[in-house]
Amino acid sequence: MHDKFLNYFDETVRQGSIRKAAAVLNLSSSSLNRKIISVENKLGIRLFDRHADGVSVTEAGAVVLEHCRNTLFDYQRIIHMVDDIRDMRTGHINIATLDSIALSVLPEVLDTFKDSYPEVGYTIQTAEPHNIMQAVAEDSADIGLSFSNDLHPDVRCQAEKSTPIGAIMAHDHPLAERDLLEVSDLAPYHLIRSYDSQSHRSFVNEALANLSVQLSTQMSTNSLPLAKSMILKGHGIGIYSKIGFIDEIEDGRLRYVALNSPRLRELRIGVLISSRTGLLPVQHLLARSLSKSLRSLRLDS
Repeated sequence: MHDKFLNYFDETVRQGSIRKAAAVLNLSSSSLNRKIISVENKLGIRLFDRHADGVSVTEAGAVVLEHCRNTLFDYQRIIHMVDDIRDMRTGHINIATLDSIALSVLPEVLDTFKDSYPEVGYTIQTAEPHNIMQAVAEDSADIGLSFSNDLHPDVRCQAEKSTPIGAIMAHDHPLAERDLLEVSDLAPYHLIRSYDSQSHRSFVNEALANLSVQLSTQMSTNSLPLAKSMILKGHGIGIYSKIGFIDEIEDGRLRYVALNSPRLRELRIGVLISSRTGLLPVQHLLARSLSKSLRSLRLDS
């Protein structure tokens, strides 16, 4: 049955009147009535009983109506599927990320993703944890890559990974051969730590503040590349998770040693998305790719 007539028939049933349905469909009443009669003649059944105040669907018409609505529903579903496929070819994804992930996980994932979806555009901003969480909550970022311990009510975590804070040092540092360190073991050495330029509370600072150990922080910086360079040159021990130093640890230039502090071992990192609004198909696919990559990392050993 022609798709236009399916719409005509469905609307006439909804309105209970050929005149009212014709007005909605932008047809004349006589034209719509002729179309209905023509189909009734072809099918050899009456679709409607005509009354002075309108029309009502017959039993045979009710069977046709069910087919009609199923067909219309299936057609709309196909349209949405085609739109989704079209959206996956192009589109734009806003990402807010920690600089540690921008230096490690993100480039590799995007390199692979762009092979499949070369026309997708990206806006990628590195930010501090509080700002990333806020950006996802306010929908200014489609995907956030940040710590997931304290979620905003409007943010959910699609995937997360334990990423404990440890001591990162040059391969020839006196502590480099240790498998586990007490925080007090760091007291004689200069430390390099991150800080939040907007004065929001730092997870690491909070954890260290609760310990009865005096530590010597020689450098605080919100630049991970600078911190990494100073650690590589042997100018201090970094208090970081592995995630921004994966390549240097794997090739042996840096050493990660776990710290025996329950609080510092609680830290988790995750793929953050809005709990209020859904992702477009291409955004969802990228979030899945990031989740898979994050889960594959060895960050807790």
